Amino acid sequence: MRVVIQRVSRANVSVENNINAEINNGLLILLGIEEADNVEDADWLSKKIVQLRIFNDNNKIMNLSIQDIRGEIIVVSQFTLHAMTKKGNRPSYIRAAKPNEAEALYKYFVCQIEKDLGKKVQTGVFGADMKIELINDGPVTIIIDTKNKDI
Repeated sequence: MRVVIQRVSRANVSVENNINAEINNGLLILLGIEEADNVEDADWLSKKIVQLRIFNDNNKIMNLSIQDIRGEIIVVSQFTLHAMTKKGNRPSYIRAAKPNEAEALYKYFVCQIEKDLGKKVQTGVFGADMKIELINDGPVTIIIDTKNKDI
């Protein structure tokens, strides 16, 4: 699993010009799932994200987690995070999980992050053409890949 995590002061996801998800102070998580991913990856990644200290404390030092600030989260599925661009100019998505498997693991991840965070999170619409608006706070953008968790 690969994620791009953006610390945001505001974000929303629209589908067909209707806002589907909207948050203030929190995290926008773009989640890419590949064929080799499993629930153990989702469990590890969820805990990592919820405990990640990327919010400023009173001294303006990134020392607080999403839990500490009681922030909000939007999770958006994005298979293009597994684009392979080594050959040619058209990305290949051969390593991305097939839609049925990806959607099941995406839903599992959302449930797990809700459990670890202790509250409901918002989501995009799996497989839909979405428009995302955000104000990246910092800017702070973190990339995590579960294939590198032992490094």
